[in-house]
Amino acid sequence: MRKRRMVAPVAASLSAVLLAAGCGGGGGSAVTEATGTLEDPITVQWGEPQSELVPTNSNDTFGSQVLNPMFTGLVEYDPKSFEPKNAMAKSIELSDDKKTYTVKLKQGWKFHNGEEVTADNFVRAWNYGAYAGNAQQNADMFNAIQGYDAVHPADPDGEEGPKKPPEPSAEKMSGLKVVDDHTFKITLKKPFSVFPTKIGYQAFVPLPDAFFENKEKFRKNPIGNGPYKFESRTPQQSLTLTRYKDYQGDDAGSVDAVKMVVYNKAQTAYQDLKSDNLDVINTIPTSALADNRWKDELGERAISKPRMGITVLNLPMYKEKFKNPDLRKALSLAIDREKIVKQVFNGEATAATGWIAPDFPGGPDKGSCGEWCNYDKAKAKEHLKKAGGFDGQLTLSYNADGAHKQWITAVAGSIRDTLGIKVGLNAVPTFGTYQDQMDNNEMTGPFRYGWVADYPTPRTFLKPLYTTSGSANNTGYSSEKFDNLIAEADQAATVDKANQLYNQAASQLGKDVPSIPLFTNAVKGATSNRLAEGTLNSRTVPAITTFKVAQAGE
Repeated sequence: MRKRRMVAPVAASLSAVLLAAGCGGGGGSAVTEATGTLEDPITVQWGEPQSELVPTNSNDTFGSQVLNPMFTGLVEYDPKSFEPKNAMAKSIELSDDKKTYTVKLKQGWKFHNGEEVTADNFVRAWNYGAYAGNAQQNADMFNAIQGYDAVHPADPDGEEGPKKPPEPSAEKMSGLKVVDDHTFKITLKKPFSVFPTKIGYQAFVPLPDAFFENKEKFRKNPIGNGPYKFESRTPQQSLTLTRYKDYQGDDAGSVDAVKMVVYNKAQTAYQDLKSDNLDVINTIPTSALADNRWKDELGERAISKPRMGITVLNLPMYKEKFKNPDLRKALSLAIDREKIVKQVFNGEATAATGWIAPDFPGGPDKGSCGEWCNYDKAKAKEHLKKAGGFDGQLTLSYNADGAHKQWITAVAGSIRDTLGIKVGLNAVPTFGTYQDQMDNNEMTGPFRYGWVADYPTPRTFLKPLYTTSGSANNTGYSSEKFDNLIAEADQAATVDKANQLYNQAASQLGKDVPSIPLFTNAVKGATSNRLAEGTLNSRTVPAITTFKVAQAGE
């Protein structure tokens, strides 16, 4: 069965468990010689991940916050620009047939337990991730590789159908071949121009032999090859990383210890940050956005930058009423995005005009949503009438452990006031429960959905969410035209041509409106006085390799 767990919670989605500063959550307000060490670590706002900390089986933001500094793949994305660059790969060369890549690794790299990182560690990890029997959430990431269909056969009648997928006919993908300790070949099913960019995603990192020898032990004490290594964890409370001093990469980091602390309220984390009892936050509470109060209070410590993500209202097209495109368009036309951005976010967001984040590499999306993302009361009523009206109450769902209530209340009010229908809210207590309901097609009305880019091409916003077999397609949308455009883009001769076709696919969404684009929040966060430098990446994840402790007296 395909697992649709690709969604990443937006930056404001926090864990349901609070560890207050008085319970060991915060650092001290003074900068001393011990600041940034295990004795007095730099502390970071965090939330409990959905899944185990195994790169092929973790894809939510909180998991990435741990795994990104713990592992280094062939390619990594710059924390400031999101541009891809070689990391463990010394070179990645493409054959004349545009399908086979020869990867040469940099030598001298080791895992945190002393094992050497070899080509086999990559190949073995990728095969493990792809094999259906291992039920890894990121399995679909490997589907472009030759032999994937043998290790992960397709479900013959879709995930919800009665038939089960056939058993895998192989345990390893035929498209992966180890040449020597530091060289391996990747053969794809067909040309895929953006593949070298895609492999910077965390699913493509190597795994040590220790993982395969004792997976249960690894899950409790993961071992990576990145600039930071696992130190300790108290579930539902905190996780500590320490700097790996033998790291061979460029972005080695300078802080010796970072403690990620679970919070369930943005306001509590914000107050701890202001008191220097927490050193980095990646969420600003809605109450502090009014009149840009947070920037006045935090001054130079405030972080604000474009975010490579988007918030939408997904529409459950597996429910009969939402199969009607006129109803979907009526709902989208009834939302006054500009007003919500101004009144709720105080201008610290951008009203969506399409399904791809603005200013995205390979974009931008030139308004693929078209007229449907413009507030138009008369046209909204016209399409509702075409749809035959709406009986009963329209219920909008969201996860209550994120800072969503104020904006989704405003969205509900806009729909109600524009269309004259009953609109209610359904607050699901935790993101985990909310994700399960999405996975099981249990939504009865529009539901909040957030997505941040996994890799820097427009494809990341389109294929997983809207292709018929997409790993994160939880709307039930299926369009042969859209699927064909994505397939054509994947096989384009150049990255530029691929990006043109991905944007054409986005325009097809503009004709069908399977979800309602709402807005893109800016990345908003802050650092304490205990840090001289530090930022969040464009996915709203604290980039701990950029942290530098302030000098005493600064």
